[in-house]
Amino acid sequence: MIADRFPWLTAIVLLPLIASLLIPVLPDKDGKRVRWYALGVGIADFALMCYVFWKHYDVSSASFQLVENYAWVPQLGLNWAVSVDGISFPLVLLAGLVTTLSIFSAWQVNHRPRLFYFLMLVLYSAQVGVFVAQDLLLFFIMWEVELIPVYLLVCIWGGQKRRYAATKFLLYTAAASIFILVAALAMGLYGGGNMSFDITVLAMKEYPLSLQLLLYAGLLIAFGVKLAVFPMHTWLPDAHGEASSPVSMILAGVLLKMGGYGLIRLNLEMLPDAHIYFAPVLAILGVVNIIYGGLNSFAQTNMKRRLAYSSISHMGFVLLGIASFTDLGINGAMLQMISHGLIASVLFFLAGVTYDRTHTMVMKDMGGIGQAMPKVFALFTIGAMASLALPGMSGFAGELSVFLGITTSDVYSSTFCTVTVFLAAVGVILTPIYLLSMLRQVFYGKDAALLCDINNAGLENREDEGTVCFGTDCLVPEEAVYEDARPREVFIAACFLLIIIGIGFYPKVAMQMYDVKTVAVNARIRQSYAIVSQTNPQIYANRLLVPKISETELTPILGTLK
Repeated sequence: MIADRFPWLTAIVLLPLIASLLIPVLPDKDGKRVRWYALGVGIADFALMCYVFWKHYDVSSASFQLVENYAWVPQLGLNWAVSVDGISFPLVLLAGLVTTLSIFSAWQVNHRPRLFYFLMLVLYSAQVGVFVAQDLLLFFIMWEVELIPVYLLVCIWGGQKRRYAATKFLLYTAAASIFILVAALAMGLYGGGNMSFDITVLAMKEYPLSLQLLLYAGLLIAFGVKLAVFPMHTWLPDAHGEASSPVSMILAGVLLKMGGYGLIRLNLEMLPDAHIYFAPVLAILGVVNIIYGGLNSFAQTNMKRRLAYSSISHMGFVLLGIASFTDLGINGAMLQMISHGLIASVLFFLAGVTYDRTHTMVMKDMGGIGQAMPKVFALFTIGAMASLALPGMSGFAGELSVFLGITTSDVYSSTFCTVTVFLAAVGVILTPIYLLSMLRQVFYGKDAALLCDINNAGLENREDEGTVCFGTDCLVPEEAVYEDARPREVFIAACFLLIIIGIGFYPKVAMQMYDVKTVAVNARIRQSYAIVSQTNPQIYANRLLVPKISETELTPILGTLK
């Protein structure tokens, strides 16, 4: 059938890019037609994703599907090779949903709207391209293309320190991505013969352990910067603090997940022997991220910077899951990426809604707006409850899976598991404290009352009516100028929150998309561990972190490999 041979993934990647090229010639005077056009393109591409994956993707298979391979620059071994599997499939959908709703949230952009929506559509294509690229050089190209729109979106439509934040983002991520290029060339050229950068071909090569360790370390830096792993995280709070709300939604909802995706796709799948040695490092970095991000959130007076450090904390659970050596742990890492992508997007969107009314991100200057904006308060509260892992929300399912994965791991010693889980639990305790504190300061805080003078406002005789301070204005609630959430804003928030609650009550909706693949990835890691621990039983000092694998598990694995 024609539908089976149609290049669906190529169409999904290129549709936003080709559509963006028409924006400069689109007849429009006030930007209204451009924004409708960009939103229509986003919806069309997301609808195409849903149709293709519903009709042509088999969730019971762990192999690459919808494979398309076309020679691009054969002299360099560069092919347009795209495909999806259980790891990339849900993240493609996440990118499509978040970016489409981000375009819809940017409804009030009136400064250079053509350029803004052009960059948003280019970014749309680049994000999807990263997740579907099966050629490692194509992966690197898409990774680099994504940097340019983000830099310009922050630099032109950001806050007062936007140029500093945008430059810092570009320098960090561009410098780190060099390691991806070096790793791609090293793996492609290793072993002689025909040069190929196809991920499936590279994964079948046998690399010496010394080379694997070097490649793993380089890729860990590249993906660690994108994932905001301590100490390579400092670009993220600055970028979030200065970026506009739609850009922050994409930064937190999609771009951070590229780092986790890269770790699973390249570090775990292609360098399993090196992962045996680096896994404890990932677990330790994950714990550091969780506690460091949580503690730093307390020190932030800027709402978006507080949410940014919260994202850093939550990414620590992704590292813990990846390092767990269990099916449930890696499953939890994937669910945490999906869940956090949705939760962080809605929180940054609602932060933008609040900023549109108050024109400030300083939380103590907002106190009292909850009475004027009850809908915003309700939506923000639901998003915060999801972020602090309230049962019935997707955040709870993701973090619980990671905790159970690392707790039940038979690879690490009981001491290491106990200490890791205890320290990670400290971060779980910190999360509700700083999030509930943020809600109190923003919506019902009293600190902002000093910014206005009741006597000068002519309200000295109306204190019995509940005179409150909204930002810098002293008003009676019913006379507040702060408009509550509009239908468009309620719709955007509801799109995220309904999915968050749906996954929370029935996690299988998300897990069935990648469960078969994550089990296959972990099986390969376990095989590598069986061989490495057999040849080097003292892989860690005195086997403190990793005890020798049991004979009952080792024998059938070695027999299969022989």
